[in-house]
Amino acid sequence: MTSNQVLSEVEFNVVGKRPIRPDGVDKVTGRAQYGADTNMTGALQAKVLRSPYPHARIKSIDVSKAEAFPGVKAVITAKDLPFAALSKEELGDGYTALKYASDHMMASDKVLFKGHPIAAIAAVNAHVAESAMALIQVDYEELESVVDVREAMKDGAPLVHEDLRTNDMGQISDKPSNIAAHMSYSTGDIDKGFAEADLVMEREYTTATVHQGYIEPHNSTAFWNTDGQLNIWTSTQGSFAVRAAVANVLRLPVSKIKVTPMEIGGGFGGKITAYLDAITAVLSKKAGVPVRTLMTRSEVFEASGPAPASWMRVKIGVKNNGKMTAVETDIAMDAGAYPGSPAMQAIVCAFACYDVTNGKVDGYDVVVNKPKTAAYRAPGSPQAAFGVESLIDEICGELKLDPIEFRLLNAAKEGTRRIEGLVAKRIGLVECLEAARDHDHYKSKLSGENTGRGVACGYWPNRGFQSSVVMTVHFDGTVSLLMGSVDIGGTRASIAQQTAETLGIAYEDVKPTIVDTDSIGYTFITGGSRTSFATGLAAITAADDVKEQMITRAAKIWDTSEDDIEYVNGTVSHKSDEELKFSFKDLARQLATTGGTISGRSNIDPTGEGNGYAVHLVDLKVDPETGKTDVTRYTAVQDAGKAVHPGYVEGQMQGGAVQGIGWALNEEYFFDPTGKMLNPTFLDYRMPTTLDLPMIDTVIVEVANPGHPYGVRGVGEPAIVPPMAAIGNAIHGATGHRMRSLPMTPGKILEAGWENGNSSGG
Repeated sequence: MTSNQVLSEVEFNVVGKRPIRPDGVDKVTGRAQYGADTNMTGALQAKVLRSPYPHARIKSIDVSKAEAFPGVKAVITAKDLPFAALSKEELGDGYTALKYASDHMMASDKVLFKGHPIAAIAAVNAHVAESAMALIQVDYEELESVVDVREAMKDGAPLVHEDLRTNDMGQISDKPSNIAAHMSYSTGDIDKGFAEADLVMEREYTTATVHQGYIEPHNSTAFWNTDGQLNIWTSTQGSFAVRAAVANVLRLPVSKIKVTPMEIGGGFGGKITAYLDAITAVLSKKAGVPVRTLMTRSEVFEASGPAPASWMRVKIGVKNNGKMTAVETDIAMDAGAYPGSPAMQAIVCAFACYDVTNGKVDGYDVVVNKPKTAAYRAPGSPQAAFGVESLIDEICGELKLDPIEFRLLNAAKEGTRRIEGLVAKRIGLVECLEAARDHDHYKSKLSGENTGRGVACGYWPNRGFQSSVVMTVHFDGTVSLLMGSVDIGGTRASIAQQTAETLGIAYEDVKPTIVDTDSIGYTFITGGSRTSFATGLAAITAADDVKEQMITRAAKIWDTSEDDIEYVNGTVSHKSDEELKFSFKDLARQLATTGGTISGRSNIDPTGEGNGYAVHLVDLKVDPETGKTDVTRYTAVQDAGKAVHPGYVEGQMQGGAVQGIGWALNEEYFFDPTGKMLNPTFLDYRMPTTLDLPMIDTVIVEVANPGHPYGVRGVGEPAIVPPMAAIGNAIHGATGHRMRSLPMTPGKILEAGWENGNSSGG
């Protein structure tokens, strides 16, 4: 059973409680409307023809037979996208960016990964579309591909883009390369720091490409009306992001596009990118009716964005007492076919758990012949933590130091200046480490042979960005709450709770609704652990607006000055006349006859998001005969600032830990030598099931974030950062072998034993 704890600093009336989720009944009864449930009268079904090659030049495409096939209503290729008719002179500096964006939607001159869209067909049903798709004739010139980030960085490697040049800290190189960018931060004097160390260790680590593994495939329904208005219904983490992407590729003003976000069956960062929406829209325009497109599971794996594979070198110098004197890392991450890997996030997060005087971090964004990578919960940080936290554990073993005490000695705290220059405000890493150290899990003894225990820390900076909220007080005293943030992990509840807390009313009286892009102000994506923080702040600000208007209305009713009235915990009262008092509901009942409805609104771009830290403990057993690893106990400790809904926070912590366990032990894109993925189904892409997992214990630490009235920090991402290193450290404890490559499969564990003659310390 789980042993969930909340180490709380402050108690509130609604925030911090566990109310019923507003969308729960619809989801468990099947009434919730997901993207694939969108069925419009006369809608066509679309299919996308995708490249069978990871890298090839498109010499010609003949769609005439497909167009003539009975039941086909529209066929498009890249020639139907606006980019085909635009010149470099017309686009100027924006040429390359638009080419990449347009070609990602549908390849024009080259295909850059297996599954790259080539053409699309809209037909009366999916079977007709598939039959017609087989009639499209494409003449390819197959090219040599590159899928390994280290090979791609070498001189002479096959070029993914012939015109891509490295941006090296603002300087553009003069020759083509697969290295899109090099970025670097440093602090202090690392040569001096390493010279002062009693022990210096340096190791290399690799991680594989992995997928977010959401249950619901990508989908899009579009209707491009004859009046020029384009409507899109899709499952997405950001309706405004879809609107912007479609507007950019189709060269439309955003006012001509309305995006309605449907319920989302998982995303974890993978449903930020718009893959189908522009294609579906152009098909709809050509056919003159609505069109719906759904990905198959294989298409999701081969043509949507996974987390990147990586290579890293980590070097750490320490004194004999464990105090770090210098740190250094190089991290190269594959971006897939187009620039944009999370290499920057990786180097920023790599040593963010520690107070280091001398440090240098370098990151490389590298293109390869794979689908363009996308966010996956704390993008870049899990890979970086695997290297750093693994090496720290090795250092602790060499110096015979307790791994938590080592981390406490070096832990970042308020006032710590990170390598990239930012200074930490109030953070909870020390409190998380202390909670882990004092937990029964850490104090208990391991039992049995071939068992091990691992510890690791994780960090994510969290985000703010723009959010909009509108709330209206109804005459029965309930409040409608309109927002643009898509709900993935319970933000309807968490934002409604913050609204109710601020207004001093019951949670059940707040009715949250997620609306389309025409019905609310611009709202950034649901990602970056920002939504409960930023949209929550927007709701608090809008609620404050409502409170001020309620005071104004009461002053009008009582014919007195607003300065004589106060609003406290849902009650509006006269400061000196005790008989003049309204409850929220009593005053709401008088709105209709005293001036009409009250609505509060907020459009904000808040700072003060507050950093997120996690510490994980794991026990496991390794079968020496097969190399199979069984996780037997797992405890996740995390600073939530203030857990708005502890049940949701625990779910985020448990979900991140489980995804990390899969990433650590099983999950990977497996490619053949040409770059074709060989395991694009859930049968062969091995994700953990309930049979593979123990219950995940959680400890919520609450170190209030000073940038939020209730102390809230984002919680969605730190939990996926520590598991891979924690499990690798535990495997070393169980086998004596250091695992430096993910996933740590049974085969790799057995090979490590063979290479080291089954001796410890490998």
